[in-house]
Amino acid sequence: MKILSDKRFYKFLIPSLIGAFLFVTPIKQDGNLTIPIAVAAHKLLELMGDNSIVIIWGLISLSAIITILHRAFGINFLKKNKKLDSLFSVKGFWFAIRMIGFLFANMIYFNFGPNFIIGNITGGLVINDLLPILVCVFLLAGILLALLLNYGLLDFLGALLIKLMRPIFNLPGRSALDCVASWLGDGSIGVLLTSKQYEEGFYSKREATVVATTFSAVSITFSLVVISQVGLGHMFLPFYLVVTTAGIVAAIVVPKLPPLSKIPEIFYTETAYCEDIPDGMTPAQYGIKLALEKADKAPTMKEFLKEGAENVFEMWFGTLPVILAIGTLALIIAEFTPVFKILGLPFIPIYKLLQLPEATLASQTVIVGFADMFLPSVIAASIESELTRFVVAATSVTQLIYMSEIGSIIMGSKIPVSLKDLFIIFLERTIVTLPIIAIFAHLIF
Repeated sequence: MKILSDKRFYKFLIPSLIGAFLFVTPIKQDGNLTIPIAVAAHKLLELMGDNSIVIIWGLISLSAIITILHRAFGINFLKKNKKLDSLFSVKGFWFAIRMIGFLFANMIYFNFGPNFIIGNITGGLVINDLLPILVCVFLLAGILLALLLNYGLLDFLGALLIKLMRPIFNLPGRSALDCVASWLGDGSIGVLLTSKQYEEGFYSKREATVVATTFSAVSITFSLVVISQVGLGHMFLPFYLVVTTAGIVAAIVVPKLPPLSKIPEIFYTETAYCEDIPDGMTPAQYGIKLALEKADKAPTMKEFLKEGAENVFEMWFGTLPVILAIGTLALIIAEFTPVFKILGLPFIPIYKLLQLPEATLASQTVIVGFADMFLPSVIAASIESELTRFVVAATSVTQLIYMSEIGSIIMGSKIPVSLKDLFIIFLERTIVTLPIIAIFAHLIF
């Protein structure tokens, strides 16, 4: 075949196969389904050991100090690099969030200040249980995501899958890979992949926001942890089938509602990417054509490493302080105020209408999932009804947006979505998926 003699084909094929293996190939680890990049991140975490907390404190502190110095004096080295200059030139709200993250990091690391900030159920939880693995994921994904983005794989898959993704979800075909990476590995990987594609002009503002809030699905592994927490681990298969069904319905319905439906089709870059298949070409032929064109412009090893380092710095110095600040604040509200309980009151009649036992206690789990996805299952563990525990666990997984991780990562990225819009999307996902889950739960129980 002529294509086999084209050097560009191998320039596309080899890095793409490596990227596909790392990010979307399912493997078993300790009896759980995962992906190699997630395994590598956990191995790196083991190597870091107790030093992980020192590293997190150092990265967040360095981010704040450099931001203050660059804002006050203008550091020449940073001015010469557009990405780094932008990273350390934040103002207003984002400057305040970075400083709050810096304050929280020092309070937790040096163990001073009120317990409601530094305790093991608020700031201590974020910095000890969540951020260490994210540091590792950000390092590996920041460098290696280029294998998916820069050598033609997404261009090839986009052409193949456009006839599936466009009619059903009104999204580019390449968005299917974001979902697979999240589903098998971790939702944070899906958000990072989406953010990078938005910055490079492959997604519009609407598409990027929809993919990040709809397709950055909860991993199989974490779903197993949630259903096990409510004492129903033996029901994982029907649980995940219900979660998947409800999630697909939400992915179809929620983007058709405001605020997602109101987001304009504008692009981050001046030139917009088009994956429409030309007349006379099959999806596979067009996919190969796009992949070879992309491979022909692929970065050199030096450019690959430079771009990877910039990505890692952006996630370490830009996103980690946001996650610590917003995640801690959300958990403080959840644990020490009645806000989420009060917001859950309107769901009592809904739970009763759906004929779910212990509706009052179950209603307290609904909005608290916006702070952290694991909190609803912790509260639900005290509910006697297996039916209600099943519904609470499944709902918490399909809500998807929680500020202790995914929500904060989205807000810390270039994806243009506000905290208010994230909360509205969270509510919409809840309202859409809850009845579906309840109906299936009644059939199962």
